[in-house]
Amino acid sequence: MFSDISADNRLPLQRWALILSYDGSGFHGWQKQADAATVQETLESALAQIAGEPIHTVVAGRTDAGVHATAQVVHFDTVVKRPSQAWIRGVNAFLPPTVAVWHAQAVAPRFHARFDAYGRRYRYVLSSSAVRNPLLAGKAGWVHYGLDMQKMRQAAALLIGRHDFSSFRASECQAKSPVKTIYSAELNGTPELMTLDLHGNAFLHHMVRNIMGALVYVGSDRLSVEGFAELMAARNRQYAPPTLMPDGLYLTGVDYPPEWGVATPPVPSWLW
Repeated sequence: MFSDISADNRLPLQRWALILSYDGSGFHGWQKQADAATVQETLESALAQIAGEPIHTVVAGRTDAGVHATAQVVHFDTVVKRPSQAWIRGVNAFLPPTVAVWHAQAVAPRFHARFDAYGRRYRYVLSSSAVRNPLLAGKAGWVHYGLDMQKMRQAAALLIGRHDFSSFRASECQAKSPVKTIYSAELNGTPELMTLDLHGNAFLHHMVRNIMGALVYVGSDRLSVEGFAELMAARNRQYAPPTLMPDGLYLTGVDYPPEWGVATPPVPSWLW
């Protein structure tokens, strides 16, 4: 699309921030892997088409295989001069239908998509019905039994605050500390189609899916609210219910201090 990038290597690097959405169903997660389709590899390939040079992206939060995003944030550096629409419409022309950049802005050279984030937001969408809904395949978690949302809300309220979340931590988690802070935990919708919104400073590997798995146990009377509290206090993953499927998990926002000028978008209305 652009025939010639600047040959002047003395041009200063420009840092750009992008907000993108993707359907994670067909990807092996965010991070580049050998012989596997990933969101990072797909995005960087499209960016390189516009930049005319290799581009390396830094992401706010890596997502696992099958996990989606409505507002993932990345940054990258380049010496080429392009308008913001080139990083949106131009890049989107080289992306598959399952990935799209919808916002691009030049940011200060010190901005860091990961380290400057002070909050992350996730939504888990869960369907509960005797028969699975094929129209929600890959887009929502599913259980085949009824759930008591009132009990689930009581248990979810216990998550708010600063806690050791080892009971909801994957064995392969590489985080230095299991202690995280949850600012809010909201369960909305109906027993047939509900959403769990978690807002926290950071999350452990599989933490949201493990929390949802435990809440499902509470809602189906296999674990009491008191038992949920005891599970949190145990700080031991071996006592926790199984990890729920990735299908219903969405990264819906990343929070940054106002000084960077990178706004957190609202959860899209179409996501139930």
